[in-house]
Amino acid sequence: MGINFKEATGVHADALHLRAERTRVLASNIANENTPGFQAKDIDFAASMAQLRSQDEGGLSLISDSDPLYRVPFHPSTDGNTVEIGVEQAAFSQNATDFQTSLTFINMKLRGLAKAINGQ
Repeated sequence: MGINFKEATGVHADALHLRAERTRVLASNIANENTPGFQAKDIDFAASMAQLRSQDEGGLSLISDSDPLYRVPFHPSTDGNTVEIGVEQAAFSQNATDFQTSLTFINMKLRGLAKAINGQ
């Protein structure tokens, strides 16, 4: 009998993939803070997770191919750039914390499995 790690890690494996993709999007926003006309994007994490969980089999291809969500700036700039560095940094920080939380849960699950395998 084998161990299905996808089932063992639960929702956190999918969450890690989505958080990594969101990190890439937010980092792109931060990198383009001074690019005229750049439109800040984001991923709706809750909707993307619901979409992943509703699929029997699937991957991140549906999320990567879907239209990006654009941020509406609180204070629009004159050059058309919608990146607000404070908003992006806060979103990036929160996403990093959430990524670490899912990673901690996966780590605890795997440690529990290792203890069960070793008979502890």
